Amino acid sequence: MPTVAKRSNKLRAICLLWLVVWCTGCASQQHHIALMEGAEARLPPGVDQVDMLVMSTRERSSVPGVIYTGERARNRSLYNLVVSIPPDKSRKIGEVQWPKGPKPDARTDFVATKANDMNAADVDKWFLNVAGKKRKLFVFVHGFNNTFVSAAYRLAQITHDSGTEAAPVLFTWPSRGRVLDYVYDKESATYSRDALEYLLTRAATDPNVSDITVMAHSMGNWTMVEALRQMSIRQGRIFPKIKNVIMAAPDLDVEVFRSELLQMSEPRPRITIFLSRDDKALALSRWLGGNIDRVGSLDPDKEPYRSKLKEFNIVVINLTKLKVGDTTNHTKFAESPEIVRLIGNRLIEGQEIAGSDLKLGERVSGASVGAAARLGRSARATFNGT
Repeated sequence: MPTVAKRSNKLRAICLLWLVVWCTGCASQQHHIALMEGAEARLPPGVDQVDMLVMSTRERSSVPGVIYTGERARNRSLYNLVVSIPPDKSRKIGEVQWPKGPKPDARTDFVATKANDMNAADVDKWFLNVAGKKRKLFVFVHGFNNTFVSAAYRLAQITHDSGTEAAPVLFTWPSRGRVLDYVYDKESATYSRDALEYLLTRAATDPNVSDITVMAHSMGNWTMVEALRQMSIRQGRIFPKIKNVIMAAPDLDVEVFRSELLQMSEPRPRITIFLSRDDKALALSRWLGGNIDRVGSLDPDKEPYRSKLKEFNIVVINLTKLKVGDTTNHTKFAESPEIVRLIGNRLIEGQEIAGSDLKLGERVSGASVGAAARLGRSARATFNGT
């Protein structure tokens, strides 16, 4: 019987692998960016533009329109990208609208209106031009299986839909944008942690910056947490301007995560985790990682998490019952209008999450009031030790 059970488990894992491969293959993974030369003068009414700074450890491409490949560069580079967002009446919040042909239409598509190299001397000028009066910085680290373009468009979507005035920075590491390159991507995420630490240190010591929110998705959480751990060890602390850390669907071994947190000296940044127990991508990652739970799909109501993490002041938003268009359930945080607004209106603004916010993941999905209330109690009990 044990042999039959093992074969059955292996068969289920193989089926899951092909399911995730198939689902991911349905997603758009374009490498070319749609650029409209002189587009500012032709943009229709209602179009918004997101002006982002890019720091990358990707290799530059010689192919026109590609900008960055999925290979590793020896040195980090800077880039300035401005992406136009179609009018709100022609799109749903949470949606990235890919150009459908060689001639992009700003009325219906995400389009780049500016794409230029930058040097270090340009960074302060960019920040002062882009940041709002509060001088906040929002750093986004993408996840596994992302091209440069898909990561840039996702940051543009989150920035626009969340309504944040924080200056957006994309940290993009060498993902090949292919689902079967999981191991390569994981090594690339590790390869890039020093560059992210440099970026966060540079921002946190800049007198023009008031505070920083850093947000990572999926495998990008490994790069982010490693960078913060290194900073804490190297500097003796995490710089106090790094006030908020947002972990969206973190593809991170729970035991490794706990070990990394223990290396971060107090006071730590405020940490918020968006998780979903039906995340198919993290189910595959769990299988590949020796059946160790991933932070982004754990059950916050069960042991050993309540006792293991009780000393860390972490807030969990459980999105398990929330339904969005993503068939892998891996990008719920960006596709739900309510969640993405919570990111911009509360988290990036530095406000503490209250009980009513903790219920949001269940409330949006139409769950009962009782289930929502249990979520709020669960999050507090799990991570605050109450």
